[in-house]
Amino acid sequence: MTRRADLTPARLPRGFADRGAAELKAVREMADAIRRTYELWGFEGLETPAFEYTDALGKFLPDQDRPNAGVFSLKDDDEQWLSLRYDLTAPLARFVAENFQRLPKPYRSYRFGPVFRNEKPGPGRFRQFLQFDADIVGAPSVTADAEMCMMMADTLEAVGVKRGDYVVKVNNRKILDGVMEAIGLGGDENAGRRLTVLRAIDKLDRLGQDGVRALLGAGRKDESGDFTKGAGLDEAAANRVLAILDAKAGSNAETAQRLADEFASTPLGSEGAEELRAIAGYLAGSGYEGRVSIDPSVVRGLEYYTGPVFEAELTFKIADEDGRPIQFGSVGGGGRYDGLVGRFMAENVPATGFSIGMSRLLAALSVLNKDGAKAPGPVVVLVLDRDRIGDSMALAARLRAAGIAAECYLGGSGMKAQMKYADRRNAPCVVIQGSDEREKGEVTLKDLVAGAKAAADITERAEWTESRPAQVTVAEAQLVEEARAILARHA
Repeated sequence: MTRRADLTPARLPRGFADRGAAELKAVREMADAIRRTYELWGFEGLETPAFEYTDALGKFLPDQDRPNAGVFSLKDDDEQWLSLRYDLTAPLARFVAENFQRLPKPYRSYRFGPVFRNEKPGPGRFRQFLQFDADIVGAPSVTADAEMCMMMADTLEAVGVKRGDYVVKVNNRKILDGVMEAIGLGGDENAGRRLTVLRAIDKLDRLGQDGVRALLGAGRKDESGDFTKGAGLDEAAANRVLAILDAKAGSNAETAQRLADEFASTPLGSEGAEELRAIAGYLAGSGYEGRVSIDPSVVRGLEYYTGPVFEAELTFKIADEDGRPIQFGSVGGGGRYDGLVGRFMAENVPATGFSIGMSRLLAALSVLNKDGAKAPGPVVVLVLDRDRIGDSMALAARLRAAGIAAECYLGGSGMKAQMKYADRRNAPCVVIQGSDEREKGEVTLKDLVAGAKAAADITERAEWTESRPAQVTVAEAQLVEEARAILARHA
């Protein structure tokens, strides 16, 4: 076969992924469960555009040391720079500022959609991915932060993660900010080094304390030989930062007290410790002790967080093909960002929220449910007489009118290929009506789940008539009733 020289190669851009019907269905069902949980807690939906003016995203951009500041940008015909949103929080801040007078305060909202990062792609690291956020804007008290953590726990259970297979961790950035003030990293002039420290600690689960220590100091070279510049802290300063990680105790109240005892030497650190003590009390009083845990290792990598920060972590472990344990880790997080909305307004507006990474959570749920039944596809109405395809289409329409997903086969192949097609569609059953059935006012339904004979073995109409595996012939008037019975058997 000769290939045309002018053909455009079919290739997927690096860092992006196609998603098929099964994944789309799973995402939709998971998003519906999350949405129901958020609405149960009194949140309302909001959708913002994928593009924002670049200056609306402000200085709080990911990966600032890379070209294009970590975002995909373009210049509009009016010479204004636009950027694809890198998260769903900055667009919310812009929306609230534009509509501040008409919104109820506190304003509870949720958003769902794709976000974009202009980052180096790698295994499991995509440039486009789905997030599902919930935020409360206009609530200054840490009761809102405690409620966010509790709702995150409820959300994980709503999508199918069992209690004990997850933990929502909460910390307070004011404690770490207080430590950085104490070691000389306060002020705007040290913002870059503070961010490097935050991102170093944020990698604790992946790199361990030795790797974090290297990033707090001169830097670290990874297995590929790439070097990441560190924060440049001396040994004493690095030790002071790492000491925060040792404050974890048996209960939330004990951990909060340790943090208050060890890291309240600055007013900011003391305020953070008191806020964690209050959150510990709210969690205990609402029955979330154990499901939500105060953990000093949580810092979050974005600089706009100003108080409590939190992460949802999956704790169950699975084994890879070589028997080595794998843990999914964080599937979402967030925190308080009291300065973000205030960038657009004369007054400061308190806000807190969290974001769920849909792709990672979906991958984890796929593992948890890998032994479950595959979701069924539509009932497929086969076409045996091409000149009577209208009759087959009418049967499919009758099923759909009764709320049963159904389609008429529209290809040009024979019985064997049509059965293979139904198999690939994961159809629970097929509907057959040849000339004999049509004359008698009947239809035949074959249960593909219960059928003992593989569709590939059926080559012609005569063989079908002789073997008739897991099938029933009924009057046309009973089509819907019989299809529902087959679906009910395999629900």
